[in-house]
Amino acid sequence: MRKISKLLRIKKQAGFSLIEVLIGITLIGVALIGLAELFTMSVMNNLRANQLGTATFLCQQELDQLRTLTPTELDALPLIQDVQLDINADGTMDYRKITVIQRNLNYYKVFIFPPSQFNTAVNTLILQPETHQVKAQMATIIQR
Repeated sequence: MRKISKLLRIKKQAGFSLIEVLIGITLIGVALIGLAELFTMSVMNNLRANQLGTATFLCQQELDQLRTLTPTELDALPLIQDVQLDINADGTMDYRKITVIQRNLNYYKVFIFPPSQFNTAVNTLILQPETHQVKAQMATIIQR
């Protein structure tokens, strides 16, 4: 009698079945895949936000530099300045900065483009910045 009750007790205390373990592992795996995708998306969004923040800073920096110039220095500037920028000094150009000056209006506009636009014509970028992945653009009027 004791043997039978002992066997019943052991059988009742047995662990999970193989199917229950497989279902549990599958559920955990699906949850981890979802978390991995969420992590990847957040990293990509952080990189994009960093690029936009840097591009906005570069625009503002250029406009601030233009504001410090005298009228004679402003008149000496070319109407279109096209510069490739290496922000982190690693030998790879990171941004393309185009500054457009309209002297009759004292109007100054700065565009920042990604490296994919290095081979695109300047006039094309100025006329259609949104279709060419402009990262930032700012404009100002400087009166002296």
